[in-house]
Amino acid sequence: MINVTQTFLPSQEEYNSYLKRAWDKIWLTNRGELTLELEEKLKNYLKINNIIITNNGTIPLQIALKLLGEQGEIITTPFSYVATTAAIVWENCTPIFVDIDPEYLTIDETKIEAAITPKTTAILATHVFGNPCHVTQIEKIAAKYNLKVIYDAAHSFGVNYENQSLFNYGDVSTCSFHATKIFHTGEGGALFCNDKDLHKKLYYSHNFGHNGPLDFFGLGINAKISELQSAMGLAVFNHMETILSERKKVVNFYNENLNFENLKTIKIREKTDWNYSYYPVIFENEDALLAVMKSLNEKNIFPRRYFYPSLNTINYVAKTKMPISESIASRILCLPLYVGLQTVDLEKITQTINNTLC
Repeated sequence: MINVTQTFLPSQEEYNSYLKRAWDKIWLTNRGELTLELEEKLKNYLKINNIIITNNGTIPLQIALKLLGEQGEIITTPFSYVATTAAIVWENCTPIFVDIDPEYLTIDETKIEAAITPKTTAILATHVFGNPCHVTQIEKIAAKYNLKVIYDAAHSFGVNYENQSLFNYGDVSTCSFHATKIFHTGEGGALFCNDKDLHKKLYYSHNFGHNGPLDFFGLGINAKISELQSAMGLAVFNHMETILSERKKVVNFYNENLNFENLKTIKIREKTDWNYSYYPVIFENEDALLAVMKSLNEKNIFPRRYFYPSLNTINYVAKTKMPISESIASRILCLPLYVGLQTVDLEKITQTINNTLC
């Protein structure tokens, strides 16, 4: 069986060598030495000022919205994983959808201003498949209207835009370290923020609001990562060069062997060093997508309709028309992409797609 992704796992011996340190310390959570070490390694690797590692990738969005959303209207994209919209609604804010660019698949920055009202408090945009939003224009709009900017950068580990980490943009950026991601801690995530005062609020918010063991800065929640998760992160981190190079080979194979007469893939924004996080293909229509899925499934190959459906159509938001997002969502398919995917399997995938579409 060939799935859309496969978790990269270090050897059990390597993972256990980190676990032993937690066992020896009898310290399994509350920001132990493994978590502190991982944060430091990630700061250096990503060339960022700070990082707060969390226990999953959704709670960073919730914390950012709690602090910056003020239960107002949040301009956002309909083309993202459901967690983006769910976090907005969960924090008693209102998602206001803006359609997407048909090539980059990120929020269309030229349509944002028309969606701003006196109730707007923030823009929450997704770097789709690690492809940067037009951050310069978004942040210019935010400054003009005194809005906060939160980036859902769940897929953006290791992406650089204009020679710096994509995590450096916005008031807050968030990332997912879920098991399916390029870098992972099994389950996990992170918050990034360059403003010292806001970073302090994010930090205490992720730990029940603590200011030491007996005092509290303010309201908080439990978003702390465990030492068991950080041990996995440290073990995976040692293999980042291999992970990225192997994924790049898969992407290059698809680029060279798929017939693009009847399908296309995402356009990566200029000045971007991409991370090969996903390989989406966009068909001419949904029938073609379904025919290819059927052909692949018959050969035990299981791509994923991702993102689907367009989030403006889910049952807990006000229904609005987003024609580009709805069209793309009905026609997009993410192909298998992971370390260890063999050439013979890639040949089977590309030949099946090409033959079905011919």
